[in-house]
Amino acid sequence: MVIGGCRRRTSSPVLVGREAELRELLDGALRSPSVIMLEGEAGVGKTRLATELLACAELAGRPVLTATCQPLREPFPYGVIFDALKDVRPARELSPVTGVLAPYLPELAAFLPQPPPRPSDPRTERHQLFRAVRELLGSLGPHVLLIEDLHWADDGSRRLLRFLMTEPPAGLTLLLTYRREETPGGIPLGSAYRPAPGTAHALVTLRPLDRDGVQALVSALLGEANVSAEFAARLHERTAGIPFVVEEIVHAIGGVEGAVHADGATARRLLDTVEVPALLREATVERLMALPPAARRIAEAAAVLGTPSTSDLLAAVAALTPERARRALVLALERNVLVESGEGRYGFRHAFARQAAYLTIPGPDRQELHRRAARLLRDRLPQSLVRLAEHCRKAGDRAGALKYGEAAADQASTVGDLATATDLLRTLLDEPGLQPSDVDRLAVKFSSVACNGLAQTEVVPALERLLTDGRLSGRLSGEVRLGLGLLLVRQAGGLEAARTEIEIAVNDLSDRPDLAGRGMGVLAQPWVGATPLREHRRWMDRVDELIERATDRRLKIILLANNAASRLHIGDTRGWDMLDRAPTTVGSADEQRHLARLHCNSADACAWTGHHRRARSLLRSGMQLAADCGAPYVVSTARATAVHTDWLTGNWDGLAERAGALIDEYRDLLPVTSELCLVLGLLAAARGEWDEAAARFAGTAADQPENAFTPVAIAAHAGMSGMLLAQDLGEAAVTQAEKGLELLRAKGVWAWGADLVMAAVDAYCATGRDAEAQALTDEFEREVGDLDAPSTRAALAANRGLVAASRGDHAEAIEAFEQARTRFEALPAPYHAALIAERAARCRLARNEDVAETFAALAETFDHLGATRDAARCRHAFRSTGAVAPSRRGRRGYGDELSPRERDVARLLAAGHTNREIAEVLFLSRRTVEQHVASVLRKLKVRSRSELAGLRSA
Repeated sequence: MVIGGCRRRTSSPVLVGREAELRELLDGALRSPSVIMLEGEAGVGKTRLATELLACAELAGRPVLTATCQPLREPFPYGVIFDALKDVRPARELSPVTGVLAPYLPELAAFLPQPPPRPSDPRTERHQLFRAVRELLGSLGPHVLLIEDLHWADDGSRRLLRFLMTEPPAGLTLLLTYRREETPGGIPLGSAYRPAPGTAHALVTLRPLDRDGVQALVSALLGEANVSAEFAARLHERTAGIPFVVEEIVHAIGGVEGAVHADGATARRLLDTVEVPALLREATVERLMALPPAARRIAEAAAVLGTPSTSDLLAAVAALTPERARRALVLALERNVLVESGEGRYGFRHAFARQAAYLTIPGPDRQELHRRAARLLRDRLPQSLVRLAEHCRKAGDRAGALKYGEAAADQASTVGDLATATDLLRTLLDEPGLQPSDVDRLAVKFSSVACNGLAQTEVVPALERLLTDGRLSGRLSGEVRLGLGLLLVRQAGGLEAARTEIEIAVNDLSDRPDLAGRGMGVLAQPWVGATPLREHRRWMDRVDELIERATDRRLKIILLANNAASRLHIGDTRGWDMLDRAPTTVGSADEQRHLARLHCNSADACAWTGHHRRARSLLRSGMQLAADCGAPYVVSTARATAVHTDWLTGNWDGLAERAGALIDEYRDLLPVTSELCLVLGLLAAARGEWDEAAARFAGTAADQPENAFTPVAIAAHAGMSGMLLAQDLGEAAVTQAEKGLELLRAKGVWAWGADLVMAAVDAYCATGRDAEAQALTDEFEREVGDLDAPSTRAALAANRGLVAASRGDHAEAIEAFEQARTRFEALPAPYHAALIAERAARCRLARNEDVAETFAALAETFDHLGATRDAARCRHAFRSTGAVAPSRRGRRGYGDELSPRERDVARLLAAGHTNREIAEVLFLSRRTVEQHVASVLRKLKVRSRSELAGLRSA
């Protein structure tokens, strides 16, 4: 690939976004004689596409002659054509006219006849030379002649190519690549070209990639499937979708951990600060230096202004007269240094070209250009506050930078663009020489805005610096420290530090009950870390006292948003009273954000304790409130709660894909990612994908309870124990369950214990520990007492059934299981209900009851949910009863489509499972699995498991 005279071959392992163009090129190449014109701007991928064409199997065996025009000042006439011909070997005897080629192609002297007498007329001599080239090409049979960068060709080569195209040899495919914007007069061959009769012709214009194409290219370059849409969108914006620029930037940031998973704000910061790659910088500088002074000044003005600008603004910043500026702008456009971006606005093709040009401007000149830009933009309405602040800062005008930067941050915060507001305030706080009053004011705004947004990576260090560099007034340290603590709560490994910071902040905020109350509310939250419930209750009681005394509606909503959910999480009915007392109307966007928190936090509590219908209702209202007022962090946690609630209520269709996408979007937010990892682990376990499940459970931080979200960690221990037991690893299942029980007992929130206690009782019974199973069931009954947690009631009945079944008392077990099933269905929790119904059916089977149809129906239920492993287990139980499945006569065959079992096998195959493992997961014989595998490979037209895995990832 060529850009500005510098050549580099793309390294993407696959061709991205060019399938239609490749088909068009190949169609033309197969209809020789043919002429194919491939045009596109610098770096768009012409060379890569041509290379891909020549590698097509349909062209195998055809000689390929290639040459590249060079941007030389004194080109050798016809040089590029002769460069392509120097290695050919004629396939037949040549006519005498070809002898004229000997002086031009000494490498072919042994194959050429004696030259004819040299004519006296130069035009006749040229005609002989052209005929000789055509005959030499005609002697080669079917072949491809590729001439790259035709825009740099000399006039003689253009004339020779036009001659060849008027009557091309029968086997010739002539492929020409060029940049139209750099061809003389926009005509690549120097004059108009009309295809000769009988000659196929194709003109293919290669355009930049769209956002999806950029995303696919980044994925191919890095071998990374989960490139975030936000990163791709920002990269597309910065590179204009030009593949060469995309590739260079990806190489420049390839070592930045998690770069391609970044959210919008992080991607913007990353791409705004990445250094312009050397090849791109050199190409831009080369073009700039070739411009006359006035045109270069126009380009420099465009680089300083940063966004496409009108010709009069460019002229004013460059300090050129209108007429001189017009001529300079036209020349910059003709040389493709600048482009027209919208009617009457001019700028650089992409951000990195602008950045490279900007760096060529000497410092004093750059400062003066910024000064002029700021002066001009002050008088233009509407004012662009962000641009004004940037120009003032780079012009050395600190007062102007502060004035316009703070105004821009306020404006961004008002419209809900918290990422921009956070970035602006952080930049202002990094400026040296701020007055103490300015530091205080900006720090408070920064802390407040950051807590409502999603930014993490750079915000926490900035707050830590404010608390240690001595610039912040002591009276405000508590407020800033509270913000730091609230942000640390969201970070992996930050929960213990968060609690410490918040406790210090609460002590410093005695004169700010609203802020102190919010800190106390976080300390009261039982779902954070390994702190015992008794400690949380102490803070809950203090917050309750503040709520009773509060007269300000905003303060009351803030306090209720934390404490209502905290009460509901521990099964305390006072949480419902708090919800009923919450205001239904708000007077400001800030009040609405906290009301959204109240609804979404309470929905989360309902999901964990079994109030699934209330969880759905509160989520709907909370997410609407959050979306309407601009509360992205509240939205992020609510979306995770929605995924969890969908898991609980059996809405599994597309759930894994949604959860995976949210992890990519919010990967820096532990409260979100840990809950999503839990759901993905549970889904994988239900499908029998043990390695995937184990990897996802590891993402819940279950092994670091002091820095985990406790209900997630407890549920993860339950999921891991159940997964191990499903693999007949009973002792390991007991060990895993007991780790969870240790955390549950230390924490003391038994309202979260339903799944874990069921898993532990099941593991105890499976390993012959009936007494321990009974003791745990009794303990659970005592601890849940009269807690308002419906899931614990269902689990308690299930535990009684498990213990009774293990003792062999099947009648008692059936009664308990039926009670548990009814309670789970009422939540609703259809997956749990089906699992318990299966337990009851097995007890009935032990009593010699006819339960074949029950197992068949349960298999259908599990299949509908997507619980592959459970469905297979029930089908196996159905077969073990001796029952025969109804005949499929009359039902349609699957033909070339995969059957449901084949889809299960294909999924497990693609995940890397062996035939033996698939047989164990699906309760099938090895022979049956082998047959399914063969059928899957045949129907999907793949030759191997690895090819199937590649097909799945693509």
